Amino acid sequence: PGPPAGRRARPRQAEVARLAGVSQATVSLVLSGRDLATGRPISAETRAKVLDAAHSLGYVPDPAASRLAAARNNLLGVFSFTATFPTDVRHSYYPFLVGVEQEAAAQGYDLVLFTGSSTGGAGAGGAGALNRVRLADGCLFLGRHAPADALRRLVADDFPVVHVGRRDEPEGLAWVGADYVSASREVVTALAGLGHRRVLLVREDDDAPASTDRERGFLDGLAASGLPAGPDAVFRSGDPRGDLTADRVRAWVADGVTAFVAEETDTGAAWRALRAAVDAAGLDCPGQVSLALLGSPPADLADGPAPMGFDIPRPALGAEAVRLLATRIAGGPAEGTLVACAFRAGATAGPPAVP
Repeated sequence: PGPPAGRRARPRQAEVARLAGVSQATVSLVLSGRDLATGRPISAETRAKVLDAAHSLGYVPDPAASRLAAARNNLLGVFSFTATFPTDVRHSYYPFLVGVEQEAAAQGYDLVLFTGSSTGGAGAGGAGALNRVRLADGCLFLGRHAPADALRRLVADDFPVVHVGRRDEPEGLAWVGADYVSASREVVTALAGLGHRRVLLVREDDDAPASTDRERGFLDGLAASGLPAGPDAVFRSGDPRGDLTADRVRAWVADGVTAFVAEETDTGAAWRALRAAVDAAGLDCPGQVSLALLGSPPADLADGPAPMGFDIPRPALGAEAVRLLATRIAGGPAEGTLVACAFRAGATAGPPAVP
């Protein structure tokens, strides 16, 4: 049937999904029959819900959209939510791009890089450049802060999208992320094993999933080790360089803190501020205080002693993102995948100093 009486707009798959109470990826698989082709059959009950919802809404496939969806040009888009792509090969995004390029070649795809630096691009919410990614068969997205509304529109249109980095929304967005929870827990467990009984996390005031996962793993590690895991165990700051002073660090140490942990971000602000404050306080590391980093140090600080922490498998994440995107382009489901991080003992942590 056509659209219900009084309705002028063509019903979309997102509406079918809401009415049926399933994900849009499920609707796409049922209506196209691709679940059988991908070896992921949908249950008879779910299939019936989707078909009933489609019928009641008068949903019919858009022939033009179907022809466009069937067309393949073997191009994968890569979009960064920074202003431009990095030119420094030590930039944290570079290893991601290496893994993306290698796996894309293995899958028989070429890459198209969308910087979003033109007018209306990433700096203005991503609307202009995000529309242009439809020139490719599908697109990978890099960056902590992605415009949710623009991504939601791509997902609603069933355009193949994979975000490099765990995301809770929008529903139906495929993503590949590092297992920061387990890795952060392991770092805290190692500090507890050295004898530390008061450990403090320094992090930016940011609700990005990467920061949230690190804090969760940190607190889980404290609780599992029988250490204080209340609000005083985490210091959040919108301006770590200004808020993390030598006097503040000395006060924490006087109060019994013997180890500090910082999160890694694109800017490295928490780690930079922590190192500067510890140095300004005249504290020896690891003799007087131990330091750990939930990730890898910024490129300009990578030449010093390696901090205790973990290494993010960026090339492996890039490669896994391409594999998932190729699956999405072939009609596979939108899934989330976590990749394990490797613990790094480093040289900045030791047993706590004797009072």
